[in-house]
Amino acid sequence: MIKVLPGTTIEISELTKGVSRRLFDGIFAAGGITLSQVSVMTGLEPYMIQNWVKRGFVSSPIKRQYSKDQFSRIVTLNMLRESLQLDKICDMLSYVNGVLNDESDNIINDSELYHKYVDLVAESQGGIITDKDTIAKAVESAVIEYEEPFPGAKHRVIKVLQIMAYAHFASISRRSAEEILAKLK
Repeated sequence: MIKVLPGTTIEISELTKGVSRRLFDGIFAAGGITLSQVSVMTGLEPYMIQNWVKRGFVSSPIKRQYSKDQFSRIVTLNMLRESLQLDKICDMLSYVNGVLNDESDNIINDSELYHKYVDLVAESQGGIITDKDTIAKAVESAVIEYEEPFPGAKHRVIKVLQIMAYAHFASISRRSAEEILAKLK
């Protein structure tokens, strides 16, 4: 069972719909967060986060503060990097966000994409979904309230959420297999 918010080290008692929104609202109530806070909440070394900024995967912090969307991008990259190459994750994010370090061309902002993903996982009670029909239904449910800025945008968001689901669930399955393997000795 998931004990942390996907892609973070933030402990949660239960993964429920809306939990990431509530937590993020609290975390960002006073504005942005620092690199050290991002590092603690993701388990990533500061140099890795700074490297992602330098490579254009994440926009530069303003006055050394990371926004909710920047944090969500970092969390998404962190969550998916075990099962997908970073350049593939960035291609996927560009599909809904255009130029990665320019938020003006997004069809869905990073925090909303992440929240929709967490809600999708919560709908599955934190379990691993592997069959296409179940993932398709969970994704459709996650985007039911999404309003397209232009025709076809919703289809793009659906495709990205499907990729995120398969990749994240593959990471969870891999970790489970490694835990069982470790006990064989």
